[in-house]
Amino acid sequence: MPSLAAISKIDFPFKVDQQEVKSRAKDLFITSFPQVERMMSAFDNTEIRTRNFCKPLDYYTSLHTFEDQNAEYIRVSLEYAVMAIDECMVSAGIRKEAITDIIFVSTTGLSTPSLDALIVNKMRLSQNINRMSIFGLGCGGGVSGFSKASILAKANQNAVVLLVTVELCSLTFLRNDFSKSNFIGSSLFADGVAACIITGDNFANNTRNEFTFMATQSKLYYDSLDVMGWEFLDKGFKVLFSSDIPTIIANNVNNDITSFLESQQLKLSDIKNFIFHPGGKKILTAYEEALDVTGDFLKNTREVMNDNGNMSSSTVLYVLERFFTQGFENGYGLMVSMGPGFSCEMVLLQMNKL
Repeated sequence: MPSLAAISKIDFPFKVDQQEVKSRAKDLFITSFPQVERMMSAFDNTEIRTRNFCKPLDYYTSLHTFEDQNAEYIRVSLEYAVMAIDECMVSAGIRKEAITDIIFVSTTGLSTPSLDALIVNKMRLSQNINRMSIFGLGCGGGVSGFSKASILAKANQNAVVLLVTVELCSLTFLRNDFSKSNFIGSSLFADGVAACIITGDNFANNTRNEFTFMATQSKLYYDSLDVMGWEFLDKGFKVLFSSDIPTIIANNVNNDITSFLESQQLKLSDIKNFIFHPGGKKILTAYEEALDVTGDFLKNTREVMNDNGNMSSSTVLYVLERFFTQGFENGYGLMVSMGPGFSCEMVLLQMNKL
């Protein structure tokens, strides 16, 4: 079965304290958004301590056209994706010539040719590499991308699949949008870049840990298209998300996970490692209340959110990296994320120390 050979993440040099972001946001919104005073607690309620930003904080207080922001998205994405990939290849002991497939996941900027083509050119990866570029899955993209990479490696035992997620949420911030959704987004979202290599059965695992892909399942909830996504405007990407998200999760996640595990002859109590995309504090609470799991089973998920903010699709790979590098329990692991659609993505792993 496919296994995770290496994983890496980017900690940007511009990580900033949440209280500093809060102060800047108040200055920006106070003259045009009357509710700002009573809503400032939103920054504290997230329980985020620091935000992983790809630019200095002063950048976001200045006006930028969509053209300028998207050009910066392409430049920064390529620079840091290459850094993450280099680190991943070194960790796995894999030369770039061995990579057979590349999957690029993002939803926070536009590029044609897609960023995977730019990466292949920049790094001089194989000209015969199989490419897949995925846009629009939002927070669900990390688990979905991991699933698709694993399916490719399962189909080809000689596969070496490179998965890259890049989300520069901060570059979608609309300086003159004084809506509630933009204000809440300014309290929550951040930037992340992650890379991982997933290999087929014929590739020797040189890591101390074995994370083996077992199964995957996606679910799209009917009539929920307006729950989360983008509104595309002349001035850029306007974030859309509903306050109903925690309720949707609370009403569905237990049954979704239970039915998925039953299809694999497992129960929730068989899962030792919970690799969840955090979304936000209310979403974490919804998971905790809906799932009958003892102990602090979302500790790594919560700490990644507290240290970085919500980095859309990349966040769950930061959580996976924490398990991979800082420890886990031998047994099954479950990756879960929710995204636009509204949808739920799940991957089952077998996780063992070698």
